[in-house]
Amino acid sequence: MTEIILGNMNYSSWSIRAALVARASGLDIPETIVPLGFDETRANLIERTGHHTVPVLLTGDLVIRDSLAITEWIAEQAEAGRIWPMEPGKRAQARSVVAEMHSGFVQIRSKMPVDIRSRNPNPEMEEALQAEIDRVLALWTDCRNRHANDGPFLFGAWSAADAFYAPVVTRFRTYGYALTGAAADYADAVWETELLQQLREQAEAEPWEIEMGVLGPARAWVRE
Repeated sequence: MTEIILGNMNYSSWSIRAALVARASGLDIPETIVPLGFDETRANLIERTGHHTVPVLLTGDLVIRDSLAITEWIAEQAEAGRIWPMEPGKRAQARSVVAEMHSGFVQIRSKMPVDIRSRNPNPEMEEALQAEIDRVLALWTDCRNRHANDGPFLFGAWSAADAFYAPVVTRFRTYGYALTGAAADYADAVWETELLQQLREQAEAEPWEIEMGVLGPARAWVRE
């Protein structure tokens, strides 16, 4: 039996990434969505998985944590080309940009937290935040210029790279950050995918609200 446990689709960027990869894989991976920020959720996660973080994939006796590790496990089970590009050079570059997202962009994470259903003003554009945004846009533009003839996504066809940058696409919408050129076209393409449309509908329907703090959820409640 395989199961993936995910946090709120509205708020949990790492859960969004794992969910998009799992849903694109063609595999039958049942999902359990848990509301973050509640003591009961934390206790239940520790009881079931030995720790309180999400996403987490359970398969047989294995407990696989972290969206990137989950992505690699899914890629090994799925049909070739579903998760990573088929061509070796593209695949290596896709892993490179995913690793950069996975390990960096701390300012974007902290100053522009994911909140798909909200619309908020831009945060103060401090130099460090603007530098990270500039890096994302440069990366998107470079990938699109290289692979524009192969499809609308970072490496032409959809891949895990697009799943990992999808939460950034939602952030730019949430905070009204205006995009132009190839980066704008790319963000629009991701926003309109059936995968992200379905996830956006889930986020809108979720009854949970979170007040985000510097280190994650500071307070959570169920909206009326």
